[in-house]
Amino acid sequence: MQNSVTARCYSSSVLVNKMNFDIVIYNGVIVTVNPDFDIIDDGLVCIKDGKLKRVEARNGDLPLPEARETIDAGGGIIMPGLINTHTHLPMTLFRGLADDLPLTKWLNEYIFPAEEKHIRPETVRPGTLTACAEMILSGTTTCCDGYFFEEDVAAAVNETGLRAVLGQGVIDFPAPGVPHPDDNINNALKFVQKWQSISPLITPSIFCHSPYTCSETTLKKAKNAAAAENVLFQIHIAETQSEYDQIQAQQRATPVKYLDNIGILDKNTLLVHCVWLDDDDFEIIAQRQAKVSHNPESNMKLASGIAPVPKLLTAGITVGLGTDGCASNNDLDLFREMDTAAKLHKVNVLDPTVMDAGTVLKMATIGSAGAIGLEKDIGSLEVAKHADIIIIDTFKPHLVPRYNPVSQIVYAAQGSDVRDVIVNGKVLLRNRKLLTIELEDILKKVADIAAVVKAT
Repeated sequence: MQNSVTARCYSSSVLVNKMNFDIVIYNGVIVTVNPDFDIIDDGLVCIKDGKLKRVEARNGDLPLPEARETIDAGGGIIMPGLINTHTHLPMTLFRGLADDLPLTKWLNEYIFPAEEKHIRPETVRPGTLTACAEMILSGTTTCCDGYFFEEDVAAAVNETGLRAVLGQGVIDFPAPGVPHPDDNINNALKFVQKWQSISPLITPSIFCHSPYTCSETTLKKAKNAAAAENVLFQIHIAETQSEYDQIQAQQRATPVKYLDNIGILDKNTLLVHCVWLDDDDFEIIAQRQAKVSHNPESNMKLASGIAPVPKLLTAGITVGLGTDGCASNNDLDLFREMDTAAKLHKVNVLDPTVMDAGTVLKMATIGSAGAIGLEKDIGSLEVAKHADIIIIDTFKPHLVPRYNPVSQIVYAAQGSDVRDVIVNGKVLLRNRKLLTIELEDILKKVADIAAVVKAT
């Protein structure tokens, strides 16, 4: 029975001259994540020119609107694509390289040396494409990245059809692609200026690694460059207790207060991690309208701590969900991240009502969109927004029965349940088949790179 449903999922209209829409999706429960959090039991989504034109209940007495392509959701869930607010895409190359280590040892003794030896344009490309394939296959339609050789990252991401905010990495010592630290800001600025006009799917950004690897001068210059170009400024902040103690000793301020003192915090600043915060930090972040990326699994794995997300949300701060890179997570599956985020905070405060499924789903969609400055364009299924949509196949033992689709998404669904992915009105995944990435050759290249990494 399921095969027959799958077989009739897609059809093409022969009435080309009378065509109204590019894609029509029907026969599914729509979880809109709009301001009213509307859920439409028997929904209809119509797409034209990459935009959502109709999101509504279907009138079964009427024929489907004419379209170039119709997609039968098979009774599954139709929802906004997930948005990953913190990635290091090429670090798929280091997945599993240095597990079960504290952050400082992991970073200084393993990751930084591996990057120095092995990160170059010819390795960044297959690493990035592997990450993109993983994200598409698990329902992520937009990511926010920060890394080196971001020019090559952007070119690879753009090939796949994913939407992305991509930040050129800035750090105060020789780094891949920037052997002279004095060039780090100019290099980032050139990247931003070039990619502002190349693709509507790629939004450039500037990413400073942290306040302990970037001087005050570097942080200010990078933020000024980002502000001049009106792009997002990203930074790891308050991730570990050792970082907190170091900044306190050096600056006589918390990491967040230090950034505020030097003029870094504003509505176009994304603070990644925010695990170690003082009470005053919440007010500072809220007043400056800075945003936060929450990465629970990475923080857990590196034993960095638990970010006070419920307090951040209570303070009115926009919080998005992220996975971090594959070297510290070790996956890019936001369905797993949602489940972890919900349960981690419940057990941390011993309150099962904290971080309910709706709150967490918002965090992975419209909240994440707000965190990276794209909430007017993506993050919910609303007319006039970009058509970034995923369809979940719920005809599976672990997804029946379905009393509450939102709870089902957060607590039961897996990335592998995503059947179809559409970004900007273009189908990237159809019946679990990638349409823009030739995966076999890429995975072989990654295996070859890993063999070299392991041998050195």
